[in-house]
Amino acid sequence: MKDTESTGISRRHLLAMAGVSAGAAMFAKSPLLADSSAQLGEVNSTAGDGTNSFSLLKQIDAGLLNVGYAEAGPVDGKPAILLHGWPYDIHSFVDVAPLLAAAGYRVIVPYLRGFGTTRFLSSDTFRNGQQSVVALDIIALMDALKIEKAILAGFDWGARTADIMAALWPERCKALVSVSGYLIGSQAAGKVPLPPKAELQWWYQFYFATDRGRDGYEKYRRDFAKLIWQLASPKWNFDDARFDRSAESFDNPDHVAIVINNYRWRQGLIAGEPKYDDLEKRLAMGPVITVPTITLEGDANGAPHAEPTTYAQKFSGKYAQRTITAGVGHNLPQEAPEAFAKAVVDVDRF
Repeated sequence: MKDTESTGISRRHLLAMAGVSAGAAMFAKSPLLADSSAQLGEVNSTAGDGTNSFSLLKQIDAGLLNVGYAEAGPVDGKPAILLHGWPYDIHSFVDVAPLLAAAGYRVIVPYLRGFGTTRFLSSDTFRNGQQSVVALDIIALMDALKIEKAILAGFDWGARTADIMAALWPERCKALVSVSGYLIGSQAAGKVPLPPKAELQWWYQFYFATDRGRDGYEKYRRDFAKLIWQLASPKWNFDDARFDRSAESFDNPDHVAIVINNYRWRQGLIAGEPKYDDLEKRLAMGPVITVPTITLEGDANGAPHAEPTTYAQKFSGKYAQRTITAGVGHNLPQEAPEAFAKAVVDVDRF
């Protein structure tokens, strides 16, 4: 079924509904969420000025990484893991987390490899950005946190990661929320030429394929990220405070290496690590996702994305697609936090 919603909620109204304040606070009940509330002491919120932040980050060794993450909500709540994309960070969910915490969820928001405070445990580990390894990172994080099963929700790289986990490890995924739907790819698909108008949208991938592009991203990573934000969300009037808060995560020493590896791998310009070949072969077959799923799309998404009708058949379980209106772009959870949080709650009820 298809469900279309309009989201034009102001940040001030959102914060008033969430009732967030610095330190431990009880959240107001939102009519969009479950009829429950919970204490949250890890979101530092100021009254609608766009500088909300996760005031307390945690670190944990998980697989190849020491992962930095924010956590909100009751420790015995249903786990919901929120996954960001590029070039964004955990603050895409800074207004989603309190809403889900108020509904009783244990919310985990990790920095992906190459972002924020997440670091490799060994300097000898290859800085690999191919799609399967990012999913393995989150499996390792769940193991480290002793989370057997979680709702997975994300956008961009985060949606792809959540899709992969739901496809290959459905026993670890209770339900899925995926912005722009089915994003699992393959190197073979990445080599197929597209019509010129479509290729133009992927200009940065071709730039990253060159040494000039790698050096340019290293030198101008913040300018580059801001341009992507503007192109991907053309109707989102984000301010410098919002951007600068996330841009700090790009100062991670492995950021450029991970980003360049990710996009060069997608185009088939470099090989992945052999130990992940079996996973990539399975993903290249386009596995169907069987867990309950809601896919989301913004009506003003300026990033390359498929029409929902082209991927609906990839979800064989209970499924709904929602188009969020009012000029919502690519960074959907930050631009429309209530709609994103509602999708998480609703898919849990499927």
